Amino acid sequence: MNVSVAYLAVVLIWSTTPLGIVWSSESVSPTLAVLSRMLIATVFGGFMIRVFKIKFPINRLAIKLYCYSGLGIFGGMTFSYMAAPHISSGMMSLIFGLAPVLAGLLAQKILNEPKFGLIRKLAMILSFVGLGIVCSDNLALDGQSTLGVFFILIAVFFFSLSSVLVKSVDIKIHAISTTVGALLISLPLFILIWLIMDGTLPVHTWGKRSIWAIVYLGIFGSLIGFIAYYFILQKLNTSTVALITMMTPAIALSLGAYLNNEAISLNLVIGALFVIMGLMLYNWGDKLVFLKRKGLQV
Repeated sequence: MNVSVAYLAVVLIWSTTPLGIVWSSESVSPTLAVLSRMLIATVFGGFMIRVFKIKFPINRLAIKLYCYSGLGIFGGMTFSYMAAPHISSGMMSLIFGLAPVLAGLLAQKILNEPKFGLIRKLAMILSFVGLGIVCSDNLALDGQSTLGVFFILIAVFFFSLSSVLVKSVDIKIHAISTTVGALLISLPLFILIWLIMDGTLPVHTWGKRSIWAIVYLGIFGSLIGFIAYYFILQKLNTSTVALITMMTPAIALSLGAYLNNEAISLNLVIGALFVIMGLMLYNWGDKLVFLKRKGLQV
C-alpha cells in the first residue's frame, strides 16, 4: 500500500464519517445503524484475511491488542451515534479533533509520559476555549445539544483511551488483522446494546440515504479507514499523523454545510480556529521553541 494514498484515504474517510453517521441515523435507530455498519466491516474484513491469506494471530498479546482497539471502536462509535441526532456532523468532527490532547493527558497517567510543559498547557487551554465558543450557540438555543456534546465527549474519551492503551502493547500485527480483531471483540457488545436499547428491525421505515450511508461506513469508515490509519501509524511520525485531526474538521464543516444544510455561525468559525490553533501549538509548539533556541545559540 502506498503511504501517500493511505494518508489521503484517512483524511477523506475521517472527514466524511461524521456526515455519514448523521445520515445513517436519519431513518435507522443509532444502535442498529452502528451494529449494521460493524457487521458489514467484519464480514468484508474476514473475507480479505481469507483471500489474501493474512496471518491472524491469536495469542495473549494479540488478544490484548484486539481488546484495547475494540474499546475505542465500541466506545467511540456507540456514543458518536448517540450524539448524531443532537449535534451537527461538523461539530462532531471538531470535538473529535481534541483527541490528541486528551490522549496526551491519559498517556501521562497510563504510560508515565512527561507532564505537559507550559506550551502544551497553553495549547490545551486554547483548544478548550475554542470548544466552549463552538458549543455556546447550540447549548443556549437547544437543550438537546447539551446531550449531544456530552455523548461526543465520551466518544472522544474512549477513542483517546484506546489509542494510549494500544501503544502499551509491544506486538507487530498486520493492520487488517488488527482491525478485524478489534471488530470481532466489539461486535457482541454492539449486538447487546442494540438488544437493550432497541431490538427491533423496522425495515419499512429505512430510507435509501441511511442504507447507503451504513454501507459506505461499513466498508470505508470502519474497515478501509482503520486499515489505512494503522498502516500510516506504522510508517509515519506522530506529528505527521496528527495533521489529520487538523484537516478533517475544516473539511467536515464544509461538507456538512454544503450537503446537509448545516449552519456555520460566526462562533463556530472562531471556535474552530481556536481549536485548530491549539492543536498546532500542541503538536509543534515545543519543537519550534527548541529550533528557535538552537538557532540563537548558533
